[in-house]
Amino acid sequence: MSRYPESVDVAIVGSGPTGAAYARILSERAPNATIAMFEVGPTVSSPPGSHVKNIEDVAARASAQERSEGPGAGAATVSSPGAVKAGDRMARPGTYLLDDGYAFDGEDGLPVVAFSSNVGGMGAHWTGACPRPGDSERIAFLPDLDELLDEADRLLGVTTDAFDGAPYTRLVRERLAAAVDDGRPAGRRVQRMPLAVHRRDDGRLVWSGSDIVFGDATRQHPNFTLFDESLVTRVLLEDGRAAGVTVRDLRNDRVHVVKARFVVVAADALRTPQVLWASGIRPLALGRMLNDQSQVVFAARIRDGVPASAPRHAPAGQSDEHDVVAGTLSEESGVTWVPFTDAAPFHGQIMQLDASPVPLAEDDPAEPGTIVGLGLFTAKDLQWDDRVEFSDDVTDFYGMPAMRIHYRLTDRDRAVLDRAREEIVRLGNAVGEPIDERPFTMPLGASLHYQGSVRMGEVDDGLSVCGPYSEVWSAPGVFVAGNGVIPTATACNPTLTSVALAARGARRIADELHATEFHERKLEHDSRRTR
Repeated sequence: MSRYPESVDVAIVGSGPTGAAYARILSERAPNATIAMFEVGPTVSSPPGSHVKNIEDVAARASAQERSEGPGAGAATVSSPGAVKAGDRMARPGTYLLDDGYAFDGEDGLPVVAFSSNVGGMGAHWTGACPRPGDSERIAFLPDLDELLDEADRLLGVTTDAFDGAPYTRLVRERLAAAVDDGRPAGRRVQRMPLAVHRRDDGRLVWSGSDIVFGDATRQHPNFTLFDESLVTRVLLEDGRAAGVTVRDLRNDRVHVVKARFVVVAADALRTPQVLWASGIRPLALGRMLNDQSQVVFAARIRDGVPASAPRHAPAGQSDEHDVVAGTLSEESGVTWVPFTDAAPFHGQIMQLDASPVPLAEDDPAEPGTIVGLGLFTAKDLQWDDRVEFSDDVTDFYGMPAMRIHYRLTDRDRAVLDRAREEIVRLGNAVGEPIDERPFTMPLGASLHYQGSVRMGEVDDGLSVCGPYSEVWSAPGVFVAGNGVIPTATACNPTLTSVALAARGARRIADELHATEFHERKLEHDSRRTR
């Protein structure tokens, strides 16, 4: 027998933070709705969708990461400094790379474009940074953007004080502020990085994943069910409108149809357009305006700083040798944010960087936290021809249309990158003593912040896939979610914005469900009166 229902009100494809946001908002606003969520990967953490960094056992965490790597499971990952710097094409733990189709002759491509296949998606592996967009990063045609960002803060459990006790965090922030803040408006000055993390009473950190977004409202919702190891191969339409999904149960390879009044495709910025393409939903803008954030990294040693007197907490799930070598977030230096502005078009994330190409800890073991990693992200010069295409003849590991990525840096992109390299050296000198002669530019795709492939538009002018509520222009009832919906060029981490846009779409579905429920009740009432 099928483990899937015959029909639901809403089918959600993908269990990352944005898919979870749809489930949460619908659970709160449409409690009578039936919701089925489908995830191609397995459940790797408890509760389902939680961040793997919350798994304290080292071996268990490594197993969860490997089980998230889909077709790449068992391959070597970036687990030591120098691996990326040496030019090896390796994924980070918990992710996997495209085998081919990531670059073509005469193009830059996205050589380390990566995916995760697990309940919680990339939200089980991310750094948790949740800065707000500013200046040209903002979506000008959304009048309620700030309220939506507030809602995303709530859903993700964003805080700014989790690292206030870190001995070097104030020192790092003050030195950067002295170098950056002059002439900036108050909201775009150097500040604490908003993070999807909170600290328990016992001092340990809890990183937000989809489990935090789901919340009790979703977990306790009697009409919500999450199905793992379930590949949605197609969105079904009737008379041009959403009618359900075709799903393949990867446990037994059987195919089933689940009818639905609304379908939300929240796979990721590359697999969401893949599902639409496989479904015959192929607007001109599908896969177009694909953009990544180029990333420059550097490191500096704090030589003459005196750490603040503060208690040191044991890092949750980060005290083992693997995490120290990989350069994960330091409890001593915390995370500082240098916001993007149009005048200074970089987003700065000052922390111990995951998978850093620079040895951040091994040369100074006597004073943890004195090696500070700096990262600057740059916004892409958006181009119509930067795109992901799909094959009608060749399939990938999952049997879905194979991807082909076409991507080039423009002269403007290269000029901004040159500015970023100069700026990060200046910031490194402001923090302390640089430990490398020059910054390192990460391979394209390393940010994991792919955007634009199912972009939102104010009007249906052929340049966007969906409208302001994330509903696909050409397929009413089909909604898209994730970083791919963001229509602007951003340098800041996109998850907060993506969850904000998901909240807007989920509210629209809840309103339509209420309207339909009211109409059905009225018809039933009128029918009884005529009898």
